[in-house]
Amino acid sequence: MKYIKPLSLTWWSSVVPLCAGIAVVTVPWHGSQTSVDLINAISQDWPPSMMINFGLVGIGLRGAVGP
Repeated sequence: MKYIKPLSLTWWSSVVPLCAGIAVVTVPWHGSQTSVDLINAISQDWPPSMMINFGLVGIGLRGAVGP
């Protein structure tokens, strides 16, 4: 449970872009274009790879630094 801290705000601020990036990448499978349009509007058209990497780096740093 080193990397999963659901009560931490920093953990949630890393999980949200990770899930958003995964949602954008998997739009052909789930077909919800409206949610992808909303994510793109909020993220100012960041590429999905950037959102996923941002989320993974944040979770990794949170696990390495935090108790």
